[in-house]
Amino acid sequence: MLKAEAKKIWEDIHSGKAEEDSAVLSRFLLISFADLKKWTFYYWFAFPALLLDPPATLVDLRPASQWFSLEEAESLSSACNKWRSSSSTAVVPFFLVSIESNSHVTLKHLKDWESCQPHNHKYLFGFYDPCHLPSNPGWPLRNFLAFICSRWNLEKVRFFCYRESRGFADMDLSLIGEALISVSQGWKDRQHMPNAGGWELNRGKELPRLTRLAKSMDPTRLAISAADLNLKLMRWRALPSLNISVLSATKCLLLGAGTLGCQVARMLMAWGVRKITLLDSGKVAMSNPLRQSLYTLDDCLNGGDFKATAAVKSLKRIFPAVEADGVVMAIPMPGHPVASQEETSVLEDCRRLHDLIDSHDAIFLLTDTRESRWLPTLLCANANKITITAALGFDSFLVMRHGAGPLSTSHDIKADDSTANRTLDQQCTVTRPGLAPIASSLAVELLVGILHHPHGIYAKAEFANSTDSGSTEQPLGILPHQIRGSLSQFSQMILVGHSSQSCTACCCTVVSEYRERGLDFVLEAINHPTYLEDLTGLTELMKSASSFKLDWDNEMDNDDECVEI
Repeated sequence: MLKAEAKKIWEDIHSGKAEEDSAVLSRFLLISFADLKKWTFYYWFAFPALLLDPPATLVDLRPASQWFSLEEAESLSSACNKWRSSSSTAVVPFFLVSIESNSHVTLKHLKDWESCQPHNHKYLFGFYDPCHLPSNPGWPLRNFLAFICSRWNLEKVRFFCYRESRGFADMDLSLIGEALISVSQGWKDRQHMPNAGGWELNRGKELPRLTRLAKSMDPTRLAISAADLNLKLMRWRALPSLNISVLSATKCLLLGAGTLGCQVARMLMAWGVRKITLLDSGKVAMSNPLRQSLYTLDDCLNGGDFKATAAVKSLKRIFPAVEADGVVMAIPMPGHPVASQEETSVLEDCRRLHDLIDSHDAIFLLTDTRESRWLPTLLCANANKITITAALGFDSFLVMRHGAGPLSTSHDIKADDSTANRTLDQQCTVTRPGLAPIASSLAVELLVGILHHPHGIYAKAEFANSTDSGSTEQPLGILPHQIRGSLSQFSQMILVGHSSQSCTACCCTVVSEYRERGLDFVLEAINHPTYLEDLTGLTELMKSASSFKLDWDNEMDNDDECVEI
């Protein structure tokens, strides 16, 4: 690379281009590498310089103020300042200095050298000198001497190293010197390419330099940049349709800040979601930090911090730019009657939950019991919100996206208290530790798929090898309705769940009743365990099912009639 640039300079000298545009003598190279994740930059400059053979001899090098008379120094300073301030000459780094007998100094272009020869003036070859050393001229002098020797066959050259102080000519810093040039005959041959040097040294060695900008930058801005870079790399390399702005603008409400809630929040941030609200009424217990990734032992002390607020603090420690809020609130549940003096507080919680769902774009149902998912499901169906449920068994999980509006999906058919008359181990969520991260990741991936699907929340259920000719796979892959998995079998199934007219949470009957009666309907569902079953016809359905009898024929006449199901 250096040799190629030096060859360009050599060609420009012999072609006469350097005489017309002297800037071509000051070429440079820069090799750089940016480690954008660490904000570390490696760079290496090279300033190609033609090497005279043998090298030029410098004699009588001294400050310009000691070489010129006072009048000449003042005139030269004025001429240099004018040259530098003019838009036509400011970018011309090499020039002629003409000194008349009356001490008047004029700066001229190199192409004027031939026309200046008949005049009885003193001439110097001037150049902008980037060097600050008092006893050394800068590297541009090498190419300048090569040009003068090759172009005009001069063996003795008086040069002027022009230097500035605070933007103006400084004769004390500028240097005047004389160079004696003695080169072989082959030097004048255009085909004879001289050697070149110019790689910048780093501590005396030919090594690149290193600059670390991270130390001087705001850590929060660094975190934002690094997080965005991961997503941009995904878009550049594999997923051009990835809409980062949609992800960052999506407001997510997480109902439950336990094992699932902690994992979902982390996954959302990894996808670039910046607005997250966590709702939970519980406190961090000693058993939580091992499985619930946002909590530490400190959160358990002194009775434990509220999960919602502790989770928010943890999210902001992980990524300071996240807009996270914590809401400490219990979700009213059907089949869990409340005393008359508590009704006002419960209804206020219902209104608050309604407002939270209204103000968010996507809602995750991550609570432990089916009753706690009833009211959020109803409110989401009423508001037509993106809703995703994740639920865990001991070694199995369900991840499901709800459809649009009423009849979006089927909720549990029972509305009674699912925790009543259960032992402690039955009331707690006892699951294999690896289950929650799997289910949480799939839940977030479902949301990202919905946000990038052209039909959004209205997208039909898709599955592998679908026979639906109208279904076309999106860049992120298929968008299923339900994903059920089992760790005991290390298996996963994609299912399509159809809506039910008897769903206690989102069927048209329930949603219509809520829209007509509002919170009175909710309060009745809370205080009367069988109200929802009676309303949706489940009571009659279960009665008719229990009265239905089947007669089984245990006799098998022919073994060939057996069919494996």
